[in-house]
Amino acid sequence: MKLTVLFLIITCLQVSATVNAQKITLSEKNSSLKKVFNKIETQSGYYFWYENEMLIGTSPVDINLKNATLKETLEATLKGQNLTFSIVDKTIVLERKKVLAAVSREIKGTVSDTTGYLPGVSVVVKGKPGIGTTTDVNGQYILDVPDEEDVLVFSRVGFISQEVSVKGKSTINVTLKASDNILDDVVVVAFGTQKRTDMIGSVTSITPSDLKVPSSNLTTALAGRAAGVIAYQRSGEPGADNADFFVRGVTTFGYKTTPLILIDGVELSTTDLARLQPDDIASFSIMKDATSTALYGARGANGVILVTTKQGAVGRASLSLRLENSISAPTQNIELADPITYMKMANESILTRDPLGQTLYSDDKIENTVNGANPYIYPANDWREIMFKDYTNNQRVNLNVSGGGGVARYFVSGSFNRDNGIMKVDRRNNFNNNIDLKSYSLRSNITIDLTKTTEMLVRLSGTFDDYVGPIDGGADMYRKVMRSNPVLFPAYYPMDDDHQYVKHIMFGNFRKGDVAGYINPYADMTKGYKDYQRSLMLAQLELKQDLKAFTEGLSFRVMMNTNRSSYFGISRFYNPFFYELSAYDRIADQYSIKPINENTATEYLGYREDNRDISSVFYMESMLNYNRTFGNKHNLSGLLVYIMRSNSNANAADLQLSLPFRNLGLSGRTTYAYDNRYFAEFNFGYNGSERFHESKRFGFFPSFGVAWSVSNEKFFEPLKNTFTNLRLRATYGLIGNDAIGSPQDRFFYLSNVNMNNEDRAAIFGNGVTNHRLPGVSLSRYANSDITWETAAKRNIALELGLFNKVNIIAEYFEEYRKNILMTRASIPTTMGFAAPIMANVGEASGRGVDASVDYSHSFANGLWLSARGNFTYATGRYEVYEEPQYLESYRYRAGQQISQQYGYIAERLFTDDAEAENSPKQNFGEYGGGDIKYLDVNNDGQITSADMVPIGNPTTPQIVYGFGFSAGFKGFDASAFFQGLANESFWIDAAATSPFNNETQVMKAYADSYWSEDKRDIYALWPRLSPNINNNNNQRSTWFMRDGSFLRLKQVEVGYTLPEKWSTRLYMSNLRIYVNGTNLLNLSSFDLWDPEMGGNGLGYPLQRVFNFGLNMKF
Repeated sequence: MKLTVLFLIITCLQVSATVNAQKITLSEKNSSLKKVFNKIETQSGYYFWYENEMLIGTSPVDINLKNATLKETLEATLKGQNLTFSIVDKTIVLERKKVLAAVSREIKGTVSDTTGYLPGVSVVVKGKPGIGTTTDVNGQYILDVPDEEDVLVFSRVGFISQEVSVKGKSTINVTLKASDNILDDVVVVAFGTQKRTDMIGSVTSITPSDLKVPSSNLTTALAGRAAGVIAYQRSGEPGADNADFFVRGVTTFGYKTTPLILIDGVELSTTDLARLQPDDIASFSIMKDATSTALYGARGANGVILVTTKQGAVGRASLSLRLENSISAPTQNIELADPITYMKMANESILTRDPLGQTLYSDDKIENTVNGANPYIYPANDWREIMFKDYTNNQRVNLNVSGGGGVARYFVSGSFNRDNGIMKVDRRNNFNNNIDLKSYSLRSNITIDLTKTTEMLVRLSGTFDDYVGPIDGGADMYRKVMRSNPVLFPAYYPMDDDHQYVKHIMFGNFRKGDVAGYINPYADMTKGYKDYQRSLMLAQLELKQDLKAFTEGLSFRVMMNTNRSSYFGISRFYNPFFYELSAYDRIADQYSIKPINENTATEYLGYREDNRDISSVFYMESMLNYNRTFGNKHNLSGLLVYIMRSNSNANAADLQLSLPFRNLGLSGRTTYAYDNRYFAEFNFGYNGSERFHESKRFGFFPSFGVAWSVSNEKFFEPLKNTFTNLRLRATYGLIGNDAIGSPQDRFFYLSNVNMNNEDRAAIFGNGVTNHRLPGVSLSRYANSDITWETAAKRNIALELGLFNKVNIIAEYFEEYRKNILMTRASIPTTMGFAAPIMANVGEASGRGVDASVDYSHSFANGLWLSARGNFTYATGRYEVYEEPQYLESYRYRAGQQISQQYGYIAERLFTDDAEAENSPKQNFGEYGGGDIKYLDVNNDGQITSADMVPIGNPTTPQIVYGFGFSAGFKGFDASAFFQGLANESFWIDAAATSPFNNETQVMKAYADSYWSEDKRDIYALWPRLSPNINNNNNQRSTWFMRDGSFLRLKQVEVGYTLPEKWSTRLYMSNLRIYVNGTNLLNLSSFDLWDPEMGGNGLGYPLQRVFNFGLNMKF
């Protein structure tokens, strides 16, 4: 108790000292409280929190103060008003003055959110001014309530208010839900934070709770969650299921198109982001325009994703534990034709091309297979059923502890995730060939106040992956199912008397020459396993120094970070024993088998090492910051940042790659705000890159922006009750990009010469004594003119708030890129160059819109509701693209979308051979009736590459959107989220799905719709059958083009938080039980596989997940 009292006294003294240190000058006459509050915010750096209703009926303010403390200013401002104030951290909380009630009863409780206790929450009696309080540092409150029928209102900036009746209660514990509709929340931006109402650049934030999906991969939660982000997922394989994502689309055709990912200021990879735990995230920001990304220089050319992790807060230790178990299964499997249909169609494919051809499957084999005869003689393999399970189980655990005192605060967390594949395991082996990915993470963030003006942060973290799985990976196992004959042999033969001493699995196969000539996917899956380990460890030290002793508002910060990452893999396997049928007694129904590869098969495990990658990164940034208000209305800030980064990789392929990769830069930002109405910002980046010649090595890239808060104008006051916010923003800037060419093109200004090229070796000698010497080759010429790729970006935004419940943000953006590196296409071979010539000749542009709408409201009966929707439309097209001279204008890429595909226009299938003979010649090999008929676009009487035109939409979606809601009542909560994309095309892989080619199976959709001589359907899905790939039908065309648009029910969650009287019996402060699911429903015109996989449909399918979880706090 004594320690508690001492702690409270010290805390009060610290707050008092801080408050008294603020000097404010005000001179106002007959001004509204709202206006005075805005000016106090500007000068003090503190933010007000209050409900708008509190200002109704307040009197105008006359005030004249010079160099007054914050406390003196607040007391003078609120003099004579029915309001009082309290200060929590940097927030000034207003509440109505308390009135003495005749009869009262005590109500107490605790207020928290999903991460811990909430201090500074306003707790007031609804409709009774002056009766209220705020929660302390541990989220606790005590309040005397006058009436049994009263209702308490719990509210705080950044959260949805809740109303709870006190009837029959003495203890009320509340969990507040984070709100998506708060104008005054603080947003993490480049090297700092900004109040949302002061922002000029385009920054979108994702609430960390929205990232808590039943997945171990954070990137799978991004699609549809934020305006301006194009995201989609092509695979559901554990360890290979990272989503692809871009900020405002793709506007370059260089190798680097993805955004810069920063976690606590350090550049990391997509996989590192995927392994980040949502429970550890404090903020998640996406920076989209030139002004918001300028301070990151060339690294931020494609946008920036900035994530900060949690820090400790003053208070007792708070422990949070999350446990989840989920069941996952494919959202959709490709349907294959049954083995009987396969054999009949295989015979037809031969006869329809050659009536005298020899069929593969006899009527006897087909008939016995139909009758279900001996499955080892007449196999009918459902390879997918043999190899894969219907579902699998996954587990996730996260534990974190936070707290601290006046000198040090801490946040420590650890997590364990286990993701399993859906491959079956043959128990006759003593190893696991199914995917088993275990991911571990540890994090420790410590904040220490070294002095009153010096703060030190130490961040230590590590992520570790332990993977076991099939040697060729899960996706390839699915592809091998497609390439495996279902009727030639069984997966394996059972042990019999003749093989009772055999110590290995007798896999089935079929002899082709002297070897087992066919794929047995079950043998490939179970013959061994791949084992890899991946680790990343980071250590970071940050120091912050307040320099107000030199001048008010000045501070300095330095951060140093080092990280080590490593990867190594090992494959262990045996060579399978393959057997074939050697004799069969039909009467006795007995068979015998013999080995095919007895001399090469093994009964022991072999060993093969995979790649070994080790990298080391050192990063340092130092920052000088200035922020000060002059004359009550003028706020000026300045920022200078110096960064340096060095990256070294082991096992480099050549000398250039073995050298450290180094970058450095100086960036700055200046902002000016006048009277909370007019805002201006200037940024610059002065960056250096090792890739360019010294004459081009450094680039200067400025940007600027302006904003106007219309709703803060005096003439807008009558509209404030309806339009609570109206704001306009505009930015323009230049951004440089040095990630051009390829990662191997380190130094464009140096030639790349191979002095030991064996392909150019020569022999010297007299025929008796000879010497062989390697030759010299050149793979790149020196080019000192190659320079930065530059992007000019524009952004215009409108912010609109309605009724203090709805918040709308709409933005229009443009981008034009120049100096895109390309290989010259117009250099004749007669010039004799030995290597391609590259130059900055390409240009591209992008434009689009993104918008978001948020709504939140709390009802009197305790029901709360929030909803959010966002929409992104982003295009990118070629403006200048060096290519040959064409006679046909449609062949040029300039003016087309960057991921636009070219192909032939398929009119239909030829009705018969006669029509094919009398049509323009198609120069792709043999064709006839039932094959694809292409349009002769240029009318030259034949189909050639000159008839290829832009077809379909780009392969990168141009439209991504999402919408959903969350609601709660008392202890229950529910949410749903929908996500979709549009303006995307993909192609069915005609070669990979061509039936019978290399034993490829028949998709059921093909079996149901193909051209045959009996049914000459000229619009059938599959053309005329063929035992091999028909090159005419294998051309990229509109025939196999499909619309990738879809809308899916991405996530649904229902939860219940136990009343405190129950959770306390379990020694917990909070216990929430929830169930959720992802990828539950999909609406699309394409039904062969999950459309989000695009052209990757033969790979590992996306997963539908059902999850059960517990969230416990102590």
